[in-house]
Amino acid sequence: MNYKFYNAKILTMKTTDIMEGELWVQDDKILYVGEGGDETAVCRSLSMESIRWDREIDCGGNLLMPGFKDAHTHSAMTFLRSYADDLPLQDWLFQQVFPMEDKLDGEMIYHLTKLAVLEYLTSGITSIFDMYLNPEATAKACVEMGMRCVQVSGASGQEGFEDSLAKMEERYHTLNALDPLHSYFIGFHAEYTCSKALLEQVSAMAHKYQAPVFTHLSETKAEVEGCRERYGMSPVKLLNSLGMFDYGGGGYHCVWMDEEDMDIFAKWGLSVVTNPGSNTKLASGIAPISAYLKRGINVAVGTDGPASNNCLDMFREMFLVTGLAKLREQDAAAVDALEVLKMATVNGAKAMNLPDTDVLDAGKQADVIMIDLHQPNMQPLNHIAKNLVYSGSKQNVKMTMVRGQILYENGQFAKDIDEEEIYGKANEIINNLK
Repeated sequence: MNYKFYNAKILTMKTTDIMEGELWVQDDKILYVGEGGDETAVCRSLSMESIRWDREIDCGGNLLMPGFKDAHTHSAMTFLRSYADDLPLQDWLFQQVFPMEDKLDGEMIYHLTKLAVLEYLTSGITSIFDMYLNPEATAKACVEMGMRCVQVSGASGQEGFEDSLAKMEERYHTLNALDPLHSYFIGFHAEYTCSKALLEQVSAMAHKYQAPVFTHLSETKAEVEGCRERYGMSPVKLLNSLGMFDYGGGGYHCVWMDEEDMDIFAKWGLSVVTNPGSNTKLASGIAPISAYLKRGINVAVGTDGPASNNCLDMFREMFLVTGLAKLREQDAAAVDALEVLKMATVNGAKAMNLPDTDVLDAGKQADVIMIDLHQPNMQPLNHIAKNLVYSGSKQNVKMTMVRGQILYENGQFAKDIDEEEIYGKANEIINNLK
């Protein structure tokens, strides 16, 4: 379909300046971003005689911007939302989460992922970086609902995460060829759930395909201390010694990294995906975001799963990134809101290897959201970009478009999405599992 958005404020994220004008979408791509006005003149500049619109949308002075990238999540963990709260990470994970996950099957994961997708759309999230059981079920749900999804293997010594390394390699081929909306990374759950032999095999596979690797990394102090007891070094140094990151990648959380760990990340161009909501709820600590930025490390933002957060809300995550950094550094100027906005959009696209979704520009994928500025929390318009981080809310998401398809608009999901059916299936699943 062809869409013309006009009378819009536009934050392209090529810069954080706000422009006024139009954005045109043709099929799955952005055709034009600019002042607009004379349609004939714009078409001529695009070497087109004319264009026929399926919809012309008056933005009413509202804001268009790139969709948020949720760079770390476990979508199907919606079934554990508010199920095992107020527990430390290790007890939460090993005593509550893993036993419940053992009861899941692919059909359940498919339906539970659909519930997460609904929430992503209401939060202006247009791409997710997911790690969970049964990647095929997650892929099916996301592709059917039109959600852009990058998955990463959760290989570990825990039964159920991956059937085998051979299965992970098979998925690397099949899931990367599944659909334009879907891709798949080599990875593993965490150092503390994997044997050294398994880690070495994952590294060998990364070298075979010259591929990046992602994993949960240095999330808690206990995790880092345990690795030092086992191997005499931090998780980052251990993985570096195995050549795990020779072709890039990065880590989720990265709360407890020392100076040498950070130098390794800077050397290999690795990405940190910070998850402040989850780390706060599980009392894991506050990541040293300022130190990462000073080293030029790419920092992206993720929600983590809805069992440990408990919501999939990028507005809350953005505020926590800057708010917690200011507390940690005892500096109200630490981690500027504009930098956080970049983390949630451009940097997330970089971590997820989605360069066609990072900014609003001609030729890029039409992953676009509209923010309602005509609400009290966004007024006055002193600084729209900073408003998004400091006072923005999911209630301001007026539209979410992924790959040129409007999936959420004015509080309603696309016509082929039956949210009540999805809610019913999720409740049926959790009731049967208890």
